[in-house]
Amino acid sequence: MTATSDYPRDLFGYGPNPPDPQWPGGARVALNLVINYEEGAEHTIMDGDTHSEGLMTDVPGHPTFQAVEGKRNLLVESIYEYGARAGIWRILRLFERYDVRCTVYACGQAMERNPIAAKAMADAGHEIATHGYRWIDHGELTEAEERDHMRRAIEAIRNTTGKRPVGWFAGRMSPISRRLAAEEGGFLYDSDSYADDLPYWVVDSGYPVLVIPYSLEVNDMRFTVPGGFAEGTQFFNYMRDTFDFFYEEGATRPRMMSVGLHPRVVGRPGRARALQQFLEHVRQHDDVWICTREDVARHWRERFPYDPAAA
Repeated sequence: MTATSDYPRDLFGYGPNPPDPQWPGGARVALNLVINYEEGAEHTIMDGDTHSEGLMTDVPGHPTFQAVEGKRNLLVESIYEYGARAGIWRILRLFERYDVRCTVYACGQAMERNPIAAKAMADAGHEIATHGYRWIDHGELTEAEERDHMRRAIEAIRNTTGKRPVGWFAGRMSPISRRLAAEEGGFLYDSDSYADDLPYWVVDSGYPVLVIPYSLEVNDMRFTVPGGFAEGTQFFNYMRDTFDFFYEEGATRPRMMSVGLHPRVVGRPGRARALQQFLEHVRQHDDVWICTREDVARHWRERFPYDPAAA
């Protein structure tokens, strides 16, 4: 396909002149930490799947920790259980110690299966966004099934936390996930993108959608892939270097930094130390807005509302 106005991708974005986001207090960096709470919503034959889960385990590539067809993988299940039983509480204690409010990408079924953790996250003031009802590939669902999963995800979060989610992140999205979220009508933002360092508006099927991009590289999931992080120091160094560059750049061009976390991954003590060191590093800097994605969405909508002419 040649470069024409009909090409569906935007490879230009803000170009050489991105907007000044005007973060509160004149912050150089808007820092958002995200807990991906998926434990209890992963693949399992107990929930009607044809196979067990095989992604994001402690021993990437090892045959013992891969998806198994037609039966449970108890070892993989126990890795996920660690996140819900121990890891989430370690992360929440760290966030309380450093006075951090985060965004939680929460799978509805995971919240239903650990309502005590769900309530604790909400009571601590963290934003609970929806990560779908289950942690699966939404492309495997029909449109009707995906709509139903979205409805169930919203209700699960409302029932366990007392508030409906205003953020949407499918993670493993389908080609229609964004449209379905826009049609639902209750979301302030969509985070199924890794395309920028600032929020931006798109139009999907006639609906204006505020996209707040996420990160797969400043993300503890890299402990669980071959060639990724092998120890906490590597993760800390990467988080620190990213933050420091954003902070220097933010003197004239403020940006947003996202950090992806998983209770079964960074919730392990040797990795939690990296998160602790990073929070200590951040606290040594002024002009940093530690925020939720809902905070960012409301700020952006007020300062940079959707403009049909610009779109």
